[in-house]
Amino acid sequence: MTDTYIRGVGMTRFGRHTGTYATDLAQEAIFAALRDADTRLDEIEAVYCANVFGGMILGQVLVRDLGLKGIPVYNVENACASGATAVHLARHALKAGEYRNVLVVGIEMLTQLGGGTIPLQRNDDKTELYAQAGMVLPAVYAMRGTRFLHEGRGTRADLAAVAVKNRAHGALNEYAQQRTPVTGGEVLSSRTIADPLTLLQCCPSQVDGAAALVLGTAPQGSKPVKVLASIVQSGIAESADDDILDAEITARAARLAYEQAGVGPGDVGVVELHDAFTIAELLYYEALGLAGPGEAVSLLHSGATRVGGRVPVNPSGGLLAKGHPLGATGVAQMVEVAWHLQGRAGARQSGAPRIGLTQCTGGGIAGVDHAASSVHILGV
Repeated sequence: MTDTYIRGVGMTRFGRHTGTYATDLAQEAIFAALRDADTRLDEIEAVYCANVFGGMILGQVLVRDLGLKGIPVYNVENACASGATAVHLARHALKAGEYRNVLVVGIEMLTQLGGGTIPLQRNDDKTELYAQAGMVLPAVYAMRGTRFLHEGRGTRADLAAVAVKNRAHGALNEYAQQRTPVTGGEVLSSRTIADPLTLLQCCPSQVDGAAALVLGTAPQGSKPVKVLASIVQSGIAESADDDILDAEITARAARLAYEQAGVGPGDVGVVELHDAFTIAELLYYEALGLAGPGEAVSLLHSGATRVGGRVPVNPSGGLLAKGHPLGATGVAQMVEVAWHLQGRAGARQSGAPRIGLTQCTGGGIAGVDHAASSVHILGV
């Protein structure tokens, strides 16, 4: 099977892009990735477009004006894991020898939804209990946070410390939506969204952005980034007594990714994970094997996950500060990790990591941990 490399990366600033069309935003990221890959547009043999709320055939709309001559365009929707899933599918085609160079682009214009929380599922689906009950993701994660506090695994200040760390990282990132450092007191005193989660512990819902990768079967540059593992898993139906704090789908995806890459958690030098809410980062420390059971808070306060620490987590600012334009998130995580592996992360650079990991979950549906979870491991 053919090896797969990230040949070039590009992304836009995440934030409110009022008056900008999705086509313009996506093409900004696409051309940045092509320049970075030193690849011509006519060398691209297929396009994978990840998006959640943009409607049908968005990929074809985005590339219509690029002059591509009828090549395959694949539209991928898998909730927040859409971008990562698009990379997963593109890698399969490359490894099978179907293509030599492909483009993956993730794009989302959440400001067009008009604000508020992101809907989980169609509320006219009588089988989807979350939607029928009016459940929203902040409430789902708030239940996890409440249980975390109830079991004595951490405090409200510990949850706030995640936001303090990631917003400090975001202040270093010119692509991040939120670039203002905050204190623990400011996090805790911000408006309550779903107790115990306050406003500054939730990723912003009004954000637009795009990110792109050129993937290929030949290495590019003096420090090529290889895709060592690509895993996508779906949720398993839970029983009534399942632990709400057990991120089973992510732990399963991580275990398969480590096996596929032939590395372990101790080899990872930089991580971008799905911190849509502060409690999520702490749970994923343990699911990814970065911390042992019950040791997530200790890992956080040790400084190991800060920029400059042993294994920086969300040096981009994560979803909390960089922003979470759904279809773009999984791709943008890989852009950030590729920059770190190549020593191109600027003020966020921590040493010279050789292995990086991205993790993205997606979809809140009743009866499973998550609808989808993806883990990718990159290396130089």
